[in-house]
Amino acid sequence: MATQGSKITLSSSRDIPFNKLILSQSNVRRVKAGVSIEELAEDIARRGLLQGLSVRAVVNEADVETGMFEIPAGGRRYRALELLVKQKRLAKTAPVPCVVREGGIAEEDSLAENVQRAPLHPLDQFRAFLALREKGQSEEEIAAAFFVSVNVVKQRLKLASVSPRLHEVYAEDGLTLDQLMAFTVSGDHARQEQAFERLQRTHDRQPYVIRRMLTEGAVRAADKRAQFIGVAAYVEAGGTVLRDLFQGDDGGWLEDVALIDRMVAEKLATEAATIAAEGWKWIEAAPIEVDDARAAAADHDGDDAVVADDAKALTTNK
Repeated sequence: MATQGSKITLSSSRDIPFNKLILSQSNVRRVKAGVSIEELAEDIARRGLLQGLSVRAVVNEADVETGMFEIPAGGRRYRALELLVKQKRLAKTAPVPCVVREGGIAEEDSLAENVQRAPLHPLDQFRAFLALREKGQSEEEIAAAFFVSVNVVKQRLKLASVSPRLHEVYAEDGLTLDQLMAFTVSGDHARQEQAFERLQRTHDRQPYVIRRMLTEGAVRAADKRAQFIGVAAYVEAGGTVLRDLFQGDDGGWLEDVALIDRMVAEKLATEAATIAAEGWKWIEAAPIEVDDARAAAADHDGDDAVVADDAKALTTNK
């Protein structure tokens, strides 16, 4: 162990043939966790070995090195390499980057490597996925490279698109992940930040409150007006749909209410013109509820009346 003021000497590194490596009983990892060996093997096959193994020379009873090396830290990587060898995708004598340790306790090497490893903050992961997307990788390619579904990639990219200001708050534990997810309903940074300011003045800061703030004034895709004009037609006309990738949203929310009203009026006018061509004496078309339309029809002196439920168009007799 280095004392205060003494120079630190780092362990040497070298390439050791795979068939000269064996697992050590000093590896403290016993319980399976994290990425599977199969997935890790595929990752190594795609990218190569990003982190070398920590090894110690095996000695005989006379304390003479045998030429073999045991692995107290890096057992999962070794097993992944072993799987590639069994699959004949890696040569038995392929050189493996290793750090050769001397002195100390092997179990300590294994424990230190695992305990001192800092997990990646979720925000860093979101940003990394975004960087890959910006460098030309498709969502499908990213999903395949990291053994996740395309939907997971879409969710992480959505989280990466939240206002940088809210990212800073989240990084400092000022927002929970569930709250950050709720902010993704709207892609408008200014609106997200306004909702955040409002949130600071309320006692209830549940994610559903954030979603409600961001969708105020928007029209549900399940609304009869939206169904009447069709969400696809609305989008084609330049309308924006707010979507929630983290929980059911029944098709989302249509944000441009003025566009919806105009499209409803135009389609009603078209429907009314079609009905008028049948020879009716008068036509009245308006986006009103069906029950209201039936009541209005009854006011026309008992004349036979027709209420078109889908179009909400009211017509009376010829």
